[in-house]
Amino acid sequence: MVKIPLKLAAVFGLLTACCASAERINQEGRILGPPPVVTNSILFDTSNADAVVSAMQVFPVTNPWNECISNRPVLANSDAMVAQMEFDFTNGLTGSSIASHLRLHINFEMNYVLVPDNQPRVPVYFFNYPDESDLDGGVYPEGSYPIPTNQPVEEWPLGLTLDGTPQTLQQWQTNDVIGGDRHSITVATGGGYIWETWEMLLTPTNWIASNGAKFDLSTNVLRIVNGNTNVTSGDAAGFPMFPALVRFDEAERGMVEHALRITVKKSLYGNYIYPATHFAAPSSNTSTNYPAMGQRLRLKAGFVIPTSWTLEEKAVALALKKYGALVADNGSIFGISVAPDDRWPNSGDCFNDLLGIVITNFEVIQTTGPNEGPRSPGAPAAYAGPDQTVVFGHAAQLAGFVGFSNAPPAVQWKAYSGAGTVTFGNAALTNTTANFGAPGIYTLELSADDGIHAVAYDAVVITVTNVINVSIVRIGTNVNVSWIGGTAPYVVQQTGTLPAGAWNDIATTSVNSTNIPITNTTGFFRVIGQ
Repeated sequence: MVKIPLKLAAVFGLLTACCASAERINQEGRILGPPPVVTNSILFDTSNADAVVSAMQVFPVTNPWNECISNRPVLANSDAMVAQMEFDFTNGLTGSSIASHLRLHINFEMNYVLVPDNQPRVPVYFFNYPDESDLDGGVYPEGSYPIPTNQPVEEWPLGLTLDGTPQTLQQWQTNDVIGGDRHSITVATGGGYIWETWEMLLTPTNWIASNGAKFDLSTNVLRIVNGNTNVTSGDAAGFPMFPALVRFDEAERGMVEHALRITVKKSLYGNYIYPATHFAAPSSNTSTNYPAMGQRLRLKAGFVIPTSWTLEEKAVALALKKYGALVADNGSIFGISVAPDDRWPNSGDCFNDLLGIVITNFEVIQTTGPNEGPRSPGAPAAYAGPDQTVVFGHAAQLAGFVGFSNAPPAVQWKAYSGAGTVTFGNAALTNTTANFGAPGIYTLELSADDGIHAVAYDAVVITVTNVINVSIVRIGTNVNVSWIGGTAPYVVQQTGTLPAGAWNDIATTSVNSTNIPITNTTGFFRVIGQ
């Protein structure tokens, strides 16, 4: 008599599933892990800072800084506005001596520091615009800001010398000789707030600044100070600067995942465009061909990004096509802001090819307001279904769901990460199958894009195990042992009792079944894969 177990399995390489509900997905569809806890102030130009900011969601995915504008219509007077900007930067002159005025500039300027939520507060005296500053618990005209001792000030550490001597951070904090805008940015990652100042200087008694602004990174709500919505910040447009910076961590990933800030020579008087909250122009600048604060420029779709460009150059150019750049301030150059990090390849020359982009490579687009585009009602929602475990060789049955109230969105499954290739039955359907090229843990992403709102994402984690599922049936005078899962070659073993004292090899095969003659003994079988 033969005892035939219904299922015997040898487990090989079993992996543990993780929970998809812990995943956060940003506007680019990049899955964000839990942000590291900041217990001490961390300077921007370190790997520790990279780990923190790369896990941050800087403003909601529907925020203007995170808005995909690659399909937005061009403004009717875009060409006239670009021509006006050209004229203003050159004073109407032509010739090789002023050609650089028409080109994009890279400003290695705005740096930042990350601080814990319990960072001690210090007074900051606002000497120019206390009425438009967030005091944040301070007593007028002073703010109470979480400024650490290693607070960096704009432009440090690149190229700062005085009489030929490089400036330390402590020297630069107190040095008012060289001049410059001297912005500062402080980021509390746990609570999700940033504090930004202009003309920041450490005096023998305390910090002073022209003004200060606090921004909540969790909301699209704009600042209101003393009941006034027309308020400036470190930028003339009233913008935050931190979300506009080209940072080392994102450039090295190959994509800057937000809009940039850009400066123009002259701007429009009396007008600003959401999310700007302030204008900065003389009353004579009334022509509608002047760009307003908040005006959004986009690198034209027809601009071909050369394959020979560096990773960093491509990352910026891609951002200028997808997110564009917002007019943030008046300046002498047509420039964007890059964090002045010593780690940039070739001492920052990794951005040199961007200097070949000219103003006419840009166009001015129609912007969206606080309740338009990605912020309008009716955004789609995506749910990728519960996490699951499948046996290698079997397809996962994906049970996604997409909700919508406007036009049906385009649905797309894609493999975000995993040990091998993923083949979908139909990646454009919410309910489909997925087959995997190797055992391991896979993260699959479901997206819903209606072309108006921020793309909705959700992720599901599929654990593909190398468990071998064995079936045993009697066929005449033989026992047929067949199985799925595992990796060849396979070893079929037999024992006479359970628990087994010993397992004996009876067959080695590269196929998924074998026939064993029936004997008059009790037999239990198992299969082991490699």
